[in-house]
Amino acid sequence: MKTTPLFDQDGFIKEFTATVLDCQQVEDGWQILLDQTGFFPEGGGQTADTGALYLEGSAEESTQMIHVLDAQKEGDSIWHKTDAPISVGSQVTGILDWKVRFSKMQHHSGEHIVSGLVNRHFSYNNVGFHLGNHVVTLDFDGVLTREQLRQIEYEANEAVAADLPILVTYPTKEELPYLRYRSKIEIEGQVRLVEIPGYDVCACCAPHVHRTGQIGLIKLVNMENFRGGVRVYMLCGFAALADYNQKEDSVRAISQALSAREDRVAEAVDKLKQENYRQRGEMMNLSNALLECKVAAISGNSERAVFIEAGLEGNQPRELANKLMDKGVAQVYVFAGNDEAGYRYVLASRSCDMRPIAREINAALQGRGGGKPEMVQGSVACERAKIESFLQM
Repeated sequence: MKTTPLFDQDGFIKEFTATVLDCQQVEDGWQILLDQTGFFPEGGGQTADTGALYLEGSAEESTQMIHVLDAQKEGDSIWHKTDAPISVGSQVTGILDWKVRFSKMQHHSGEHIVSGLVNRHFSYNNVGFHLGNHVVTLDFDGVLTREQLRQIEYEANEAVAADLPILVTYPTKEELPYLRYRSKIEIEGQVRLVEIPGYDVCACCAPHVHRTGQIGLIKLVNMENFRGGVRVYMLCGFAALADYNQKEDSVRAISQALSAREDRVAEAVDKLKQENYRQRGEMMNLSNALLECKVAAISGNSERAVFIEAGLEGNQPRELANKLMDKGVAQVYVFAGNDEAGYRYVLASRSCDMRPIAREINAALQGRGGGKPEMVQGSVACERAKIESFLQM
């Protein structure tokens, strides 16, 4: 049974009436077939519309609402995933989640402009597109620089400012061979072309805004290398505005925390980072000097030395163990950490195999680790008191 796609006629349809042709129970709900629908089914990289079906008249008069969770196309039929059944023959009113649908139209129309510009300037093809409720990505089969992407973004927003009409046509089989248009897949049957004059012509089944001005701001927020090309992250319209507001709040908070002007926060953060590096270096030097003092306090040729230190970082536990062995200590036990995070350990000796002792520590103190006879490294998840008790300090 065929479902008439009302979104092909007008992407701005928010409410419609329809007749239920079929209703089937599935594993996690029901799927309902309507004679016509405004719900766009998942396809072309775009997720399906959501919303509700109302029984017994208009949404204002209805006494029952059924949620539409998904829509999928099978041949000429569009099945609506719902949370409750509806009797065959029932008249329903469909209401789309318009805020989400409009955002998707803004993004899909924005994607056509960006992909058309990338193809025109660099001859790269859009080989992947995902339009969800939160993340929008465009995959191109060639490499772009940040500067090139910034230029594409600027020209895309020029297209928005021009407020161009977005045209939908259905060329005949005879006309199609003479038309130049983008398409990621081979299309069987009627081809639907979406044209943005001067920017793009692309085969597309999705609903779009009527004019480029309705897209709003096009912002390319990030880019990463992907399968020999690039993946571009894009936000359009109100989603771009929300992203700007969130980042503005973050910059303002950093500005206040660092007592820096908002347009100088990056410089202030870099300065703070350099100061942090300097202080960490000083702390490391002081820590190494303290360790030297502690090593000096250990008498030469001691049978055993135990250190449980909170401030040891990086290779310091190993360095401390080596210094103690150089001094002649027979067995060295170094634990670095605290009760909350746990402790790293280094067990070392030049006269005996430390692995059996490490196994005992691991069994008794919830530890794990391993190594060579002369040095074993690992970690334990316990309190300092248990380490001290085990070692009978």
